[in-house]
Amino acid sequence: MIQEYMEKLKKILPDILKVILFLGLGILFIWLSIKDLSKEDVQMIFSSMSLVNNPRGWFYITLSVAAIVAADLVRAARAKLLLKSIHYKPRFSMMFYSVMVCYLANLALPRLGEVLRCSFLQRYENVPFQKSLGTVILERAVDLVCWLFLLIVAMLLNNGLLSQLVVDQETGTTLQEWFAQKGLSYIGNYLIYIIIAVIILLVVIIRATRNWWQKKPALVKVADFFKGIWHGFVSIKDIPKPWHFVFWTVAMWVFYFSGVYLFFHALPYLQHVGPGAAFTVLVFGTIAFIISQGGLGAYPLITAGIVMLYGISYPQGLAAGWIGWILQTAVSLVLGFFSLAVTSLYKKHDAALNPEDNE
Repeated sequence: MIQEYMEKLKKILPDILKVILFLGLGILFIWLSIKDLSKEDVQMIFSSMSLVNNPRGWFYITLSVAAIVAADLVRAARAKLLLKSIHYKPRFSMMFYSVMVCYLANLALPRLGEVLRCSFLQRYENVPFQKSLGTVILERAVDLVCWLFLLIVAMLLNNGLLSQLVVDQETGTTLQEWFAQKGLSYIGNYLIYIIIAVIILLVVIIRATRNWWQKKPALVKVADFFKGIWHGFVSIKDIPKPWHFVFWTVAMWVFYFSGVYLFFHALPYLQHVGPGAAFTVLVFGTIAFIISQGGLGAYPLITAGIVMLYGISYPQGLAAGWIGWILQTAVSLVLGFFSLAVTSLYKKHDAALNPEDNE
């Protein structure tokens, strides 16, 4: 009995440690954001939050939430387009639900959502897990490229932003210096080159020994799994109308930007800062969701640091960051749990298409 318990504990221990790590980072960012606040600052934060409690504020909050949901709908449409290019046509409703379940799961454990999203589609739409995983990896790669492009645009739009925004109060390191240090560290990191060399060597070995391992059923299954991932990853080349993919990608980022910009109009002290500030918060705020659990603590901290460059006080910026984070998290929680509940009413569906049906 004890041995079985220990075996189960060993299996879930890595996941528990990940949750503790990322929640710990979130708590650390919360502490960093509030440790130097005076009593007057705290009062200003709560008074800033109360400014939303009026008809105009709630109107723009509603529009902001609508823009966030629209971005999620567009993401589902783009994902469906990729699956259709490899001869699967899942129901749009199920694509949207899978996206929201993904966001909900990522609040609990980073990158768990991508796995559950693929499992979700396999269960309800009969889309092979490995193929949908390949399309998800492609989506993330495209999003990364888009974000890097937007990062460059944000830097160009904000002269002096990188040299003014201090990311380490103890050393006085600015964001510009931080990026330079990281870039040099990656270039000088021999581990990266070793990993690349190992990958190339593995590919050569696999290709050279394929006549041997193709006779081993277990190895063939492993190879088929990775072929499925690759098939999904290169699905973009088979899209009949590639501009549709470009359109959905641009539309998704436009809606994300609109969500931040409309939210700014809900707070009187942010109405005058303009779209440039909202765009910068969108771009740099994305980092928060990478480095901490669901952006917890980090998003308000980054938001406050950016809007301070536009003449907004730190407590007001922090309040705006917390409200913005609460909105985005609430959307993920509400629609995520709704998606889990409503899918129980759906019947399973075979989304496979004949190649000639893929128009």
